[in-house]
Amino acid sequence: MAHEILNLKQAAEHVHLPPNELKHFAQRGEIEAFERSGDWFFEHRALDEWAQREMLSSGKRNLTEQHKVIMEEKRRAQMQGWGVANLFLPESITLEITAKAKAGILRDMTDLAVKSGHVNDPDALFKELVAREEAASTAVGEGIALLHPRFHDPYLFDESFIAYGRAERPVFFGAPNGEATRHFFLICSTDHKAHLHILARLAMLAHGSDLTEKLDAAEEAGQVASIIAECENEYTL
Repeated sequence: MAHEILNLKQAAEHVHLPPNELKHFAQRGEIEAFERSGDWFFEHRALDEWAQREMLSSGKRNLTEQHKVIMEEKRRAQMQGWGVANLFLPESITLEITAKAKAGILRDMTDLAVKSGHVNDPDALFKELVAREEAASTAVGEGIALLHPRFHDPYLFDESFIAYGRAERPVFFGAPNGEATRHFFLICSTDHKAHLHILARLAMLAHGSDLTEKLDAAEEAGQVASIIAECENEYTL
């Protein structure tokens, strides 16, 4: 599926945007696409990468609208447990990341994810994380970064989960506001739509709740999932 070609209608449904809006992005050259016989076509993998990048860089209003579409689709499909707090595994949470630079953070977060027992190819995961950061930083501000593979590969993991690491000292990670980053979430998902949902959910919590302050104050790793759940419950779309 990674190299599948989608037409405009299929691509718009895939990234939850109106066809005309996606078409405008393509016409402006903001997304890789080509026109043929009056229709626009998009390469599946490039489309996924663009959607992830947009999710991280969107303003709060646009992000909320994107998330509403995803959430409504989940409700229609009667999917249960749409919160992300239950995706945090105790063995993949730490408040003691000691790395002082981006490369070290990526290695430590990869190792942390591996402790879950659900990573099928640790080396491939690390390389994908490096490639993603080289393409564009996953730091979203508020002291938070949402790490994920550059290209979504459902076979990297045998179960969806989120790893979380808090750095002992904030690291300059390429945040849009130039501030250092202390809180690192690594999204490990076997499903593309779930991946975008998790990305949107965490990005909204980063900008629309006191998540950063609560994570800064956490004294034990066991508090992290509860903090996420609390922020999710308090957040109102």
